[in-house]
Amino acid sequence: MPTKRSGPAATIPKNYEGIVNLITREYPNLSTGFQQIARFLTQNPNVVALESINAVAAKCRTHPSSLVRFAQSLGYSGFKQLQSVFQTRLATAAPGFRERISALESELSRNKDHGSLGYLRDLVVRDMAALQDLLEVISEKTLADTAKLLVQAETIYIAGQLRSEPIASLLRYLLTMLRRRVVLLDPAGGLAQEMATTMTDRDVLIAIAFRHYAKEVVVISEVAVANGTYIIAITDSQLSPLAKDARTLFTIPEDEYLFSRSLAAPMCLVQCIAMATAALLQPGRDSTPRIPTVTEMARNRTVAQTRQQRHSSRR
Repeated sequence: MPTKRSGPAATIPKNYEGIVNLITREYPNLSTGFQQIARFLTQNPNVVALESINAVAAKCRTHPSSLVRFAQSLGYSGFKQLQSVFQTRLATAAPGFRERISALESELSRNKDHGSLGYLRDLVVRDMAALQDLLEVISEKTLADTAKLLVQAETIYIAGQLRSEPIASLLRYLLTMLRRRVVLLDPAGGLAQEMATTMTDRDVLIAIAFRHYAKEVVVISEVAVANGTYIIAITDSQLSPLAKDARTLFTIPEDEYLFSRSLAAPMCLVQCIAMATAALLQPGRDSTPRIPTVTEMARNRTVAQTRQQRHSSRR
């Protein structure tokens, strides 16, 4: 456990990015309880900003006094001073962002105890908030750089298991339709890690994992590091085991539902990555880039073959 930071107050991070960077550096040395708090704070910044210490502690499954001690271990006088930094982040976010969060909390409170339809409203409202948050945390440069890497890569490897498997499968489908050479490192047959050893520095690995991080995906990421393979990570925070080795990092903090975590935001992200890649592969296209379907590609091949046969018969 790190000792309380000493020195002038100026050394204490006064912005959210500074706090996240500090927590990331200190994380390996934290106790198990403090690591739990660190994960919650970095994955739920809006909750930390808007709710009382008792409410935050309850959602974090810890005691309020533990939040105070955690804040003091980082050099703050207490949780209130640490919370003020999270509140400043929210106040300086994009216009209307705080109003959307407040509206979300109001909508969720109205949906309580309304039966099955209330569950549906709850899921939809939370997914809408997650998608709006996505616009706040993803940059144009990161998307453009990712698309460029995927166009230039000799082979694109994708690893995603457990709840991340549908995300990996969708991305494999989209990139395959763009005629990229794609290898899905799935657990079928038990050969994923062996297949990963074929990665080179001319390839790209897209590693996808959220809590509780699939162990094989983490191992595959470590294999990529040893092979000099560029890693694009899609995960939930800078404290993820995928973050430390990723050269391009997409973080998607999400509320944990009672039964699972929503896939709406990561699914939207991988579709956007595919669209950005398509735009680079279709430079002469004036309208929105297209990702063809299997049926469309089969139909186009049939049409091309028919034209070729007609042309040959005329000669």
